[in-house]
Amino acid sequence: MKRILLWTCVFTFAIAGVRAQDSGTQQQLDKISGQIQDLIETQSQQTKRIEALEKELADLAVKVNTPQVNDSASTADLKKLADAVQEIDRKRQADKELILANLEKLSKISIAEPRQHHSGTTPKTSDEPAVTQNCFPYVIQEGDTLGLIAKAFKEKGVKVTTAQIIKANPGLNPNALYVGKKIFIPDTSAK
Repeated sequence: MKRILLWTCVFTFAIAGVRAQDSGTQQQLDKISGQIQDLIETQSQQTKRIEALEKELADLAVKVNTPQVNDSASTADLKKLADAVQEIDRKRQADKELILANLEKLSKISIAEPRQHHSGTTPKTSDEPAVTQNCFPYVIQEGDTLGLIAKAFKEKGVKVTTAQIIKANPGLNPNALYVGKKIFIPDTSAK
């Protein structure tokens, strides 16, 4: 009986030990099973990302291989533009040469015909402009307007209007007078 009892105890302990090992093994199997499921889910997400990237790559390949009709210039268009720019440059160069030739003619004319002073109408002070045959030179001062300049010359006996001053000074902007700029006041009494 003691033997049977001893065998029963050993058998019970052995079964308990196997059950304890089964429980530990089961926990490890459950843990590994969870990790496998996580890997499968991650692989599924990566597969979806790869498919999306493949689709985007295919779309970009289609865009690259499709010619852009409205957004790009052809070689012929670029050549036309280059020809137009060269033509404009040729015209600009011709205009420059014409201007230089005219300036040279004008300088020869102004050297050949010096201006002469009137003897009786020379201004009284050195601040007043010197009188010439056709005009009075005047240097614009701070606060000057064409109206004030015309008025000052009228007080000195030179009857002149702002319109006549503008006409005597081509390119003069009456709204933008620069201090120190020399202008000419026409002598309307000299004919």
